[in-house]
Amino acid sequence: MDTAALQMFLDEPAVRSLLLMEELIPAMAEAMRDLSAGNVVQPLRQVLPVKEHHGFFGVMPAYSGALGAKLVTFFPNNKGIPTHHAMILLFRPETGEPLATMDGRLITEMRTAAVSAVATDLLARKEVNVLAILGTGVQASGHLEALRLVRRFREVRVWSPHNAARFAKTHGVNAASSAEQAVTGAEVVVVATSATTPLLKGEWLSAGVHINAVGATRPNWRELDDEVLVRGKLFVESREAASKESGDVIAAGQIFAELGEVIAGIKPGRESDKEVTLYKSVGVAVEDIAAASLVYRKLQLLDAR
Repeated sequence: MDTAALQMFLDEPAVRSLLLMEELIPAMAEAMRDLSAGNVVQPLRQVLPVKEHHGFFGVMPAYSGALGAKLVTFFPNNKGIPTHHAMILLFRPETGEPLATMDGRLITEMRTAAVSAVATDLLARKEVNVLAILGTGVQASGHLEALRLVRRFREVRVWSPHNAARFAKTHGVNAASSAEQAVTGAEVVVVATSATTPLLKGEWLSAGVHINAVGATRPNWRELDDEVLVRGKLFVESREAASKESGDVIAAGQIFAELGEVIAGIKPGRESDKEVTLYKSVGVAVEDIAAASLVYRKLQLLDAR
């Protein structure tokens, strides 16, 4: 790897070579703790609709010791190319000088799954057997990798309207014939689809299940029905962001805790084996900047050798 050339721009293969999920998960836990402790300057994401193309353009700055911003696009109707594209810019916090620009698509994919792994490690029962994943896109594969680092699963089930069989064959898991079949009896559930109306039903949930819901990140979109919200003890990355950006959180009307509050011991996590815990993600800038900073620091270490 030509590290000198990559200091100005790191493409996705370069990011992939430097970013490891087992290192990213604890970095995301630290970022969540810092966010809840008030050690992060992070305005709400600014989103510009691109109406004629049914897309969105977002700007996500943050300062948490590392300084930077992500520019991200979300075009949910894309076919054959990712729905998300992004660039992340890092600056030297002491002087404001540019440090690096890097592809952010993979970082977005990996940091989302890594924070779900943090939530699962905090909130899921210690002994679990069945993981259910609704969706077969990049978030489904990212979550499969990340959650296997924090829990051991005897069985993994996957469902989507079109690609479940192919995903199951590629990853050595089981394809379910319906969302209900995938979720019934599962102890950990991931909802990672492009749904804009409720997909996961509370009547399917077993007592003690933990849910990671990472889609429907617009205030008028939902992926969880009302019963899921009634039964689930709700955890988020940021109260402010989730309350403004998530249709599910708006419908729920109350948040129990931020993940960072649980990490710091300010709020409890799971309090019984029968409790249903729900982590609802919207994705926040400090996750991207912390992940990009991790990539940059690893690059600097390679340069120093």
